[in-house]
Amino acid sequence: MLRRCLDLLAPALEADPPGGGQPVVVDCTLGLGGHSEALLSRFPAVRLIGLDRDKEALRLSAERLAPYGERATLVHAVYDDLPEVLDRLGIREVQGVLFDLGVSSMQLDEADRGFAYAQDAPLDMRMDQSAGMSAAEVLNTYPPGELVRILRAYGEEKQARRIVEAVVRERQKEPFTHSARLVEVIREALPQAAKRTGGNPAKRTFQALRIEVNGELAVLERAVPAAVARLAVGGRIAVLSYHSLEDRLVKQVFAAGATATAPPGLPVVPERYQPRLKLLTRGAELPTEEEVAENRRAAPARLRGAQRIRAEVVED
Repeated sequence: MLRRCLDLLAPALEADPPGGGQPVVVDCTLGLGGHSEALLSRFPAVRLIGLDRDKEALRLSAERLAPYGERATLVHAVYDDLPEVLDRLGIREVQGVLFDLGVSSMQLDEADRGFAYAQDAPLDMRMDQSAGMSAAEVLNTYPPGELVRILRAYGEEKQARRIVEAVVRERQKEPFTHSARLVEVIREALPQAAKRTGGNPAKRTFQALRIEVNGELAVLERAVPAAVARLAVGGRIAVLSYHSLEDRLVKQVFAAGATATAPPGLPVVPERYQPRLKLLTRGAELPTEEEVAENRRAAPARLRGAQRIRAEVVED
């Protein structure tokens, strides 16, 4: 949905910022730099700030974006660090923000990262391999009740208790280290009916572990409101989500920003109660059949966009 993301952001990035200066766009999920390269190419006046917690992604994207010189500033940071990054760079507000959530193609394709259930690899799943607990540590050390909660909340796994019971039995024999063993344990724990639906039976468990290891939902819950707060009036934000938990959170933030907050019954609504956002998508936009045929990983994508229409009102 690259072209649609660019089209959504275009009115904000093609206009001159109030007071002059250079339009600024933030790619909060830099990855291999594909979206950033497209932004820099299509909008030759913009300055881009790219964030990523994965140091290897930053290295590779820096090579890709080198031709754009000082127009691209790449920062090793998780995207909820956006306000601090902008403060360090002396940037008060931005004209555009893009989030492309979830795990990157690079992380899925590198077997030793442990994100993919289709190939055997060490159970790591950390987007920043220099910090935090690995998926193996989570599996081997979390109490059973906490593992059940994670699988249910982050993987929407109906068979969470069965899977966790099997994991706990197996980890007592030998700690988990690799993905293939976990996939096999999950497959054996599930009833036949559950194995016949929804693709690979390990998919939801791997999603849940990845979200827990990287704190993805907690980070997103902080990051989207923070990004909205740094948008200039007229600025736009586009968010690509890949599962219902992410999309629901983005929907809630956007809906809250697009709703008046005045107490009921006021004859005139003061400006401070007026909506701060205008929704740019009717619900969540889906990829086209052509896009899915070209890249099957695009199938679950959901795109939402919003525009900042009012500045914060500071009360006396």
